[in-house]
Amino acid sequence: MTGELHSDTRSASAAPRPLRIGDTAPVFSARSTQGQVHLGDYRGRWLVLFSHPADFTPVCTSEFIALARLAPRFDEIGVALLGLSVDSLFSHMGWLRAIRGAFNVEVPFPVVEDTSLVISRAYGMLDETAQDSSTVRASYFIDPDGIVRAISWYPMSVGRSAREMLRLAAALKRAAAGDAVTPEGWEPGDPVLRPLTDETLVSNDDPAWFCRPLDRS
Repeated sequence: MTGELHSDTRSASAAPRPLRIGDTAPVFSARSTQGQVHLGDYRGRWLVLFSHPADFTPVCTSEFIALARLAPRFDEIGVALLGLSVDSLFSHMGWLRAIRGAFNVEVPFPVVEDTSLVISRAYGMLDETAQDSSTVRASYFIDPDGIVRAISWYPMSVGRSAREMLRLAAALKRAAAGDAVTPEGWEPGDPVLRPLTDETLVSNDDPAWFCRPLDRS
């Protein structure tokens, strides 16, 4: 069944609050442009699950072109991409063919169908009061243990930055090591900062004790 959730996620779809950072990502199994997709198959690696409002629309097309071109960079840092919308698998396949024909861009990642709206509701993108089935431009950055580490939502009229999605994924991976935090605009190879600890708080002889670089990145 398309968009069928595991039993441990049905309660999440009816939860009174939206998904938050630190929550376990609702598990689902659904059809995609590359066959059946099980969210559990991505355990052990980082994943960016991102929704788009509708196929064959200008902003969504521009995002998919940019993400397709950056897909090798995501792969290099060990981050998988998984698209999703409430459109049908037939629509997804036609749209990806149209992108290939019009822009000579091959979309290498799967795109999941959610015609039943089960996944969108489980992730809080839609609820019972939604006036239509168009999802927001939501992105969920999920760690190898299936925990949501970052969330971004954009309106239908404004496109996301694929490069920022890549940067955020890399920053989350770097910070996950636990020995450092990443400053504003951090890119791989840039200096990182020391996290605040009890030891840091008592060592206040340095006027910049609250924002100090780590010796190694």
